Amino acid sequence: MRVSVLVLTLNEEVNLTKCLSSVSWCDDIVVLDSFSTDKTEAIAESFGVRFVQRKFDNYAAQRNYGINKIKYKNRWVFMVDADEVVPDNLYDEIKQLSVENNKDITLFRMRRKDFFMGRWIKHSSGYPTWTGRLLKIGRVTVKRSINEEYHTDGKIGFLKEHFHHFSFNKGFNSWIEKHNRYSTMEAETMVLEHTNNIKKSNLFHKDPVIRRKTVKALIYSMPFRPPLIFFGLYFFRLGFLDRGPGLIFCILRAFYEFMIDCKVKEIKRRDKGLLI
Repeated sequence: MRVSVLVLTLNEEVNLTKCLSSVSWCDDIVVLDSFSTDKTEAIAESFGVRFVQRKFDNYAAQRNYGINKIKYKNRWVFMVDADEVVPDNLYDEIKQLSVENNKDITLFRMRRKDFFMGRWIKHSSGYPTWTGRLLKIGRVTVKRSINEEYHTDGKIGFLKEHFHHFSFNKGFNSWIEKHNRYSTMEAETMVLEHTNNIKKSNLFHKDPVIRRKTVKALIYSMPFRPPLIFFGLYFFRLGFLDRGPGLIFCILRAFYEFMIDCKVKEIKRRDKGLLI
């Protein structure tokens, strides 16, 4: 299969070289940038890739713009973030995919490996997380402003190999700043999506994305959610096997969930005209 690559960026001079190097096999790479102020554009130009800029509003809108408004050489697009790397074994699997034998498939999902402090934090990260990143142009729509969902009118395939995610490459300060923004977006989305009609039967759905979404909805409806997240990841999901990095990651994850809870309460009080 021949694919084009779309890379989303915002001030990614630390990550972009490694990311673009990992997809150097592709002859059609587009960097969709949110008006970076660092050396992101210069790095993209040094690789000879196309560089397009669009003001960022949310992740779904940015990805949909990348899918629908940019022209590509190929019918399939592989979406990559700048802090992600495509290992050779994943490329080999994509290369060997037969479009003729998978005519009805319009979206391929794959798993990611999250790395922190030099190791794959398999347990603390809640692995496996499936996400749709390889898609047929014109057949996929991205929904939800953050922690996006990929919807298609065709069938979905699953890849065996993983892409690698390095969310801490720019340091703790950058991670905290980014997740401060993420928690605001997540809180706003939660308030808009709030519903008491959780289909518990979806806990056993054959689609892993639906199962994960249902688990998330149940967890978000529980009191004392941040400590529950910590104990769930660190003990139930065996995060302690990831040693020191696992402990730190679980604490950070619980803190992120705590920020979301605080901001949900803040939004609800504002909507009622109450002071913070």
